[in-house]
Amino acid sequence: MSYLSKTDPQIAKLVELEEKRQLEVLEMIPSENYTSKAVMEAMGTVLINKYSEGYPKKRYYQGNAVADSVEMLAQDRAKKLFGVPYVNVQPHSGSPANLAIYVALLEPLKDKIMGLSLAFGGHLTHGQPQSATGKFFKHTLYELGNDCRLDYDAIEKQAMREKPKIIVCGFTAYPRKIDFKRFGEIADKVGAYLLADVSHITGLIVAGAHPSPVPYAHLVMTTTHKTLRGPRGAMIMVTAKGLKKDPELAEKIDKAIIPGIQGGPHDNQTAAIAVALKEAATPAFKKYGIQIVKNAKVLADELTRAGFDLVSGGTDNHLILIDLRSKEVNGTTAAYALEVANIVVNKNGVPFDTQPPFYPSGIRLGTPAITTRGMKEADMKKVAAWITRAVKEVKDEKLPTDKEARTAFWKESKARIGKNKNLLKIAAEVKAFTKDFPLP
Repeated sequence: MSYLSKTDPQIAKLVELEEKRQLEVLEMIPSENYTSKAVMEAMGTVLINKYSEGYPKKRYYQGNAVADSVEMLAQDRAKKLFGVPYVNVQPHSGSPANLAIYVALLEPLKDKIMGLSLAFGGHLTHGQPQSATGKFFKHTLYELGNDCRLDYDAIEKQAMREKPKIIVCGFTAYPRKIDFKRFGEIADKVGAYLLADVSHITGLIVAGAHPSPVPYAHLVMTTTHKTLRGPRGAMIMVTAKGLKKDPELAEKIDKAIIPGIQGGPHDNQTAAIAVALKEAATPAFKKYGIQIVKNAKVLADELTRAGFDLVSGGTDNHLILIDLRSKEVNGTTAAYALEVANIVVNKNGVPFDTQPPFYPSGIRLGTPAITTRGMKEADMKKVAAWITRAVKEVKDEKLPTDKEARTAFWKESKARIGKNKNLLKIAAEVKAFTKDFPLP
């Protein structure tokens, strides 16, 4: 970073600090990962300088011959990798990609989205009332069954009753495999489009570690980071089934992106997506995706043996959702304690949670990033032991139920946790451990 260090030493220093942080911690937020050096190099090229409104060979500005080639290469690689006839690689991220799909297909304040409730593991952009997707369009939210798994019969009954125009499957905090075939049958029965938002599990699908939605969904949206291990961005794919239902579906998606909700794409991001897609087509990536799931299953088993309650009883994919109520520990408290111990997870609500969103009853963690660093099943046993020790350290930090008292207590509690010697000891152990697993 010679130029950056000279021009803006403050930012250069902060970048160095972040690199040091990533190196020394166990990054276990399931939506985060490490890109390759090649992906990062593509993000930092002169492509960042170009405006490319429109689509390849149909741009509004001149000078886009190279940008056209970059975008077409990304499109071709995605179509081949996922087996789809159409893909738009321009969305800046997952949220605007989902919004673009709704803009393409729904009448505002008239047509209805049906997605999983945020409280049960859905995403904000699946029609939640807090989101623009729930404000601009009608919505009906389904929930998990009492076993914290998808109840397909109940979902079908709700769809028959509510008649949504789009059904969304694919979630942000669901640790089990998704029956895309069943979702497809439900959508077909009510005449709805099926949108599979596979942002979390795309890399697993590519690796064959999770079933693909392509034969059953009309549209597939994915972010390009998470388990796909690319830059932050998104893609919208239209399947053969989607084109059969609506021959103009691809054109509608293109128009929804531009001029619908975006201007020009970020060509450097498109190039980095293309690199990630090339990497994802390799045998090494398939082994990686399979290893993510192996690691998650071993970690889940070890945490269960340590007395943790795992939502749905375990995991089939890359993430684990832990209900901490039996441990009498709040998710916010546990997440901060783990961060002090150099283990980075996120606080998260759990199904049937009775606590407020900022102080939920659970934590969410996963194995994509630590698997990228080369960790295997035996290492998961060490990780589980550190998590167990860290959570035990804060079992007496009981947050009051009164809002004002809770805010004051949390400030004091956070200070205590930050100085906890046993947590700092775990942090030192983790730091030493990570030296054997370099960043890409």
